[in-house]
Amino acid sequence: MKLITSRMLLLALLVTTLVAVAPDRASAASAMEIDIKVDATLDMFREKVPGGSRFLNNAKGVLTFPSVFKAGFVIGGEYGEGALRIGGKTIDYYSTAAASLGFQLGAQSKSIVLVFLSQKALTDFRNSKGWKVGADGSVAFVEWGAGKDINSVNIQDPIVAFAFNNKGLMYNLTLEGAKFTKLKK
Repeated sequence: MKLITSRMLLLALLVTTLVAVAPDRASAASAMEIDIKVDATLDMFREKVPGGSRFLNNAKGVLTFPSVFKAGFVIGGEYGEGALRIGGKTIDYYSTAAASLGFQLGAQSKSIVLVFLSQKALTDFRNSKGWKVGADGSVAFVEWGAGKDINSVNIQDPIVAFAFNNKGLMYNLTLEGAKFTKLKK
């Protein structure tokens, strides 16, 4: 009886978590809403990262998720919608989703900016039908000292990421296991 109760509780938690973070087509953001939020997120990037404007200008593409919401109670999930821009213009819209299992409790929201520094990495990403970090490519989070211009950092990775919360840049994060899927907008 205890085993059945535990399994039912675990199943209920899983369903609740997935419902809370799963995309709902009725509440999905419009293309215009996503673009407005992407503009604000990129403005924050330029403001918080010394040399950020020049760095973005040299990128082959920039994938921006203004708000990636993560929630969990033992089983967790995260979801967000964003836009891929090439040459400053929105080309496609994407969602990101991930699930996790382990000790976790609570919720958070973060903004993520992925910068494609290599044309091959951007092309591979755009040609995929659901690009998964770790399986289809790796993403490196860039860290640097306060006051240091991002353009002075010797970045060798084809895709780098930055994460923000309402307090500024976030460190020691990972996107391992996150899946990016093109949206039809």
